[in-house]
Amino acid sequence: MKVEGGVAERAADWFAECFGAEPDGVWHAPGRVNLIGEHTDYNEGFVLPFALRQGVRAAVSRRDDGVLELRSRQVPRAPATVALSQLAPGTPSGWAAYPAGAAWALRQAGYRVAGASIAIDADLERGAALSSSAALECATALALTDLNGLSVPRPELAALARRGENEFVGVPSGIMDESASLLCRAGHALLLDCRSGQTSDVPLDLAAAGLVLLVIDTGVRHALSDGRYAARRRSCEEAAAALGVPSLRDVTGPGQVELLADTVLRRRARHVITENARVLDAVALLRAGDIAGCGPLLTASHVSLRDDFEVSWPEADVAVEAATAGGALGARMTGGGFGGSVIALTQTRRGADVRAGVEAAYDRRGWGAPRFLEALPSPGALRLVGT
Repeated sequence: MKVEGGVAERAADWFAECFGAEPDGVWHAPGRVNLIGEHTDYNEGFVLPFALRQGVRAAVSRRDDGVLELRSRQVPRAPATVALSQLAPGTPSGWAAYPAGAAWALRQAGYRVAGASIAIDADLERGAALSSSAALECATALALTDLNGLSVPRPELAALARRGENEFVGVPSGIMDESASLLCRAGHALLLDCRSGQTSDVPLDLAAAGLVLLVIDTGVRHALSDGRYAARRRSCEEAAAALGVPSLRDVTGPGQVELLADTVLRRRARHVITENARVLDAVALLRAGDIAGCGPLLTASHVSLRDDFEVSWPEADVAVEAATAGGALGARMTGGGFGGSVIALTQTRRGADVRAGVEAAYDRRGWGAPRFLEALPSPGALRLVGT
């Protein structure tokens, strides 16, 4: 078995520790950073994510007994074993629901999937709003299609992974995370029209522009299954119904939103409409080679998420304020909200100042130190080991 890179070898070793044999292959699916376009995906709007180097590895071997056996290096005390015929929402639960949901969705779509032994390893923090759950689903889905000789177009595979998260796990997420994990290209962001499913690559060469995008892990963990994410989605559906449109994508401008009598629905809808416009403005800037010009759009996005959509949290607000005070061109929370990470766009030479400013702001408040990583637009999911 040819092993390419330390992360693949680590996953293969973990498989051997769990199952006493070498895997048939190792598959990698990346996490993602959403540059801009938050809570627009389930409103049939626009998003602009890119894939990270960090992600989830699934070391997998096919088995003929119709059983799915799941192990995670990150959650070693919660193994799961279930017959494919017994897969159902809630069985299994916890972390194992995500890979099991991917297998369930493939079978629900009529694809013949055999049993498998799956060992999971990751270098992506859970709950950091970097889409570790979608990476777990996509690594599993890609492994199962390869091992079973199934030809599933990647957009369809993304939709099936999303179905697993929506219907099996019970999180009413949009299509962005799975699409980013499976469809992104190195050095590019992915413009995704969440209504049509159409995608296009948008150049994002940060190094050439003398820029870096810092991910600031605030240390606050979120759970999209706790009901607050679903409540925001319901508010958007109610706002669209009150305006007489199929979705908020169909609202023609901010003025139309002001017709809503309910002040909460008005704020929720205003965020979605203005955020869609910010995505398209960011795409125009990137295609013109003006990455730095996206900075003010990031900050405006955060203000909207904080004030109109109300999904930010104190550690994120402080990180955004400190990062911009330290010289960042713009910053915002990323992900579904209520915890996770902030992104800050800064000149490379100012990166240390931004880090120091955020660390000092946290220290003054007695908070734990934030963690940083430099986000590099990376390739989508692929097979690392095997043929």
